[in-house]
Amino acid sequence: MTGYCEIALPVPLDRTFTYALRLGQIVQRGMRVVVPFRNEKLIGVVTAVMVDPPADVEVKSLEAVLDDEPLLSEQLLALAEWMAGYYLAPLGEVLRGMLPLSAEVRRTVYYRITDLGRDVLAKQLEATEEEWHREACGDDEDSNIPKSKPNAKRRGKLSLDEQNLEIRVLRRLAEGEAIKVSTLRTATAATLQILAGMLRKKWIARETSAVERDARRTERFAVLVEEARLPKLTKNQEAILAELASAGGELPLAELRKKELSSSTLQTLVRHGLVRIDERMAAFRMGGLRPTAEPFKLNAQQMDALASIVTALGKFKPFLLFGVTGSGKTAVYLEAMKRVLERGLSSILLVPEIGLTPQTVGLLDAAFGQHVALLHSALTPEERSEQWRRIRRGEARIVVGTRSAIFAPAKNLGLILVDEEHDQSYKQEETPRYNARDVAVMRAKLASAVVVMGSATPSLESWQNSVQGKYERIEICDRVMNRPLPEVELIDMRREFQESGREDLFSRSLIEQTKAALDRGEQALILLNRRGYSFAVFCRACGTKLECDNCAIALTHHKSMDGAEIAREGQRLECHYCGMRKTVPARCPKCDSEHMYFLGAGSQQGEERLSEIFPMARIGRMDRDTVRGRYDLERLLARLHAGEINLLVGTQMIAKGHDIHGVTLVGVVGCDHALSMPDFRAAERVFQLMTQVSGRAGRGNLPGRVVVQTYYPDHYAIVAATTHDYKSFAERELKYRRWMHYPPFGVLANVLVQSPKLEEAAGWSSMLGKHLIESLAGEPVRVLGPCTAPIARIKNVYRFHMILKAASRKALNEALKNMMAYADQAGVPRRNMIVDVDALRLM
Repeated sequence: MTGYCEIALPVPLDRTFTYALRLGQIVQRGMRVVVPFRNEKLIGVVTAVMVDPPADVEVKSLEAVLDDEPLLSEQLLALAEWMAGYYLAPLGEVLRGMLPLSAEVRRTVYYRITDLGRDVLAKQLEATEEEWHREACGDDEDSNIPKSKPNAKRRGKLSLDEQNLEIRVLRRLAEGEAIKVSTLRTATAATLQILAGMLRKKWIARETSAVERDARRTERFAVLVEEARLPKLTKNQEAILAELASAGGELPLAELRKKELSSSTLQTLVRHGLVRIDERMAAFRMGGLRPTAEPFKLNAQQMDALASIVTALGKFKPFLLFGVTGSGKTAVYLEAMKRVLERGLSSILLVPEIGLTPQTVGLLDAAFGQHVALLHSALTPEERSEQWRRIRRGEARIVVGTRSAIFAPAKNLGLILVDEEHDQSYKQEETPRYNARDVAVMRAKLASAVVVMGSATPSLESWQNSVQGKYERIEICDRVMNRPLPEVELIDMRREFQESGREDLFSRSLIEQTKAALDRGEQALILLNRRGYSFAVFCRACGTKLECDNCAIALTHHKSMDGAEIAREGQRLECHYCGMRKTVPARCPKCDSEHMYFLGAGSQQGEERLSEIFPMARIGRMDRDTVRGRYDLERLLARLHAGEINLLVGTQMIAKGHDIHGVTLVGVVGCDHALSMPDFRAAERVFQLMTQVSGRAGRGNLPGRVVVQTYYPDHYAIVAATTHDYKSFAERELKYRRWMHYPPFGVLANVLVQSPKLEEAAGWSSMLGKHLIESLAGEPVRVLGPCTAPIARIKNVYRFHMILKAASRKALNEALKNMMAYADQAGVPRRNMIVDVDALRLM
């Protein structure tokens, strides 16, 4: 008997879809299937199985069932359904994020010509024949017969070459069946942009196929055959055999290629039976920095914290672990995970950014070895699939990763740890826009597990939950081994300018103390929280600011690394939102003035200035421009730990949990500019960043010192950070939040309406704003806006937003659901509207 099932698909639609089962197909909730959807073959997840068909609806059949058993447990499915309701995200897109198994399915894109495309091609051929006829008849320019102008209607923004490419694509597709995109591009030289444009004009249609593939990673080895008789060998053959012998008789082929040994020579040795090629499962490199010091015993406060966590195992219990920087929270995590492992349970440790915490990964690898699995976006799709499968089979009971690791299919989950729970990286900035910290609490509740959120600067939402008793607060007030917190010196940069008469990047005190630390053989960190060399370029004559062509944002100047002293023509301007790059113009593009002014300083300029002041220092830089690859940061931190670098300058990356015992001085430069941002969380973020980077100093045997340069020395966030006084900061900031009904004393959502057409985005946002104001009259929900977003255009998409504030979660959720239903009726596409519940970024 044929059955039916409901499938959640990764499309921006708030519904599931009904499909019929083919003969012999068996499905259960949580299994993956391949289904036809429009012209696509999509992978969905079964959410329900039914016997009776839906009334008056024609249904399609499943293409294939990918799994023999459900991949998602009922617990994870319940979590996905909660997330879809809480964050108002399509269930299919939530489930897609839970299953990092894209490597196990090969997706192929095809294009075919449409009827409209055939009409366009036919008209083009007619126009071409008419042109040939005139030429054959000898018609000249004075002929009364008007010449045909092929493509005149569509010249628009396309060049003649691009128009010819379009016709070439149509001709190729008109020859027969749908063609794979790679084959089509090779045959016609068409770019993806050309194909996308033709797709928008509906001249061609896109189709996809999805089939299973083997995602197992393998590695090929060259193995020395010891029993073989050696004939006369060439020098190259002898070199390969010598390499294999020195390596113990075998080497990966990749290593041989690195040594520039000939692959053809290797094949000759294989034919002669001197070497064989073995294919094996590839080993996974955990990475991380191995601990150099012996683990120390937990102190009394750490033991109390551990006892509280372990005692609660077996039931749902949320903790806020509030410990000053350097108090040994990571040591408590490790000991707690050991106790959980001994009970046959699993643990998940979330970290904000896996690349920024190689020490944590190294500690886990040293402590738990093969019991550890790693999940983060820097892994290849094959590696992610492999690690996910290890977790599901129960081979790895310790999971460490970034926010998506919260969905790991851990067996018998007993403990979830959220390190640096305040970090914004836990909030996903694409659908589904979840906060992994909050999802961790819900998952722990569903699994009857303990969840621990740790930080020296907790988010005010978590702090207020601990004040109200929703979370149990554990405090560690002292650093390990009774090391003192660093002393903090405030430098008023207004007075510095008055006394020195110069607007220098680094104050006199910071330079003097950095020199003293380096002379003593110690290390120093300088925080300069902006990338690039200068963060804006202006014309002194007319005031024009050089902006990105695609975004309403100033271009950042990145100086070339050729030793040039002053920014000059030809160097790089880059947009940090869309990645667009252009060279620095010699003259202003608006008034043709040659007087271009480079405003502000980034980490690149900081590195240059420090090398001028301290020519003998071993200087390194840590930002997104120097740390790009998977192991770049690991190598940089290894050099810092080894003392190869004694002065490091960088962005907020240097504040992320690094434990370098040789650092005794930290300088904070330009951190307070964020206080002028249009964001109610600005003071909280400045306090957190200052406190976290200050905590990098004095973590070894020598005391630390921090020098903070600021133009706001009296601001309460700056003052509290200098005394490491989180509680006084929280008390004052919470008072302001209570007055203004901002979180944690209210809930909010940011609704962003966007479109490549300005009039569409403006019209839709105005319509939705008017509907919200009218429908919420008398309701406990306040609407701010709509108005232009602080960054009005990103990647040529215009942006308008409105903020909804409410006293209760239920009222906000109902208002947003009502708005989304109205938008659907009014024809506002779902993909053009972003609903960000509990938004952290309002830009």
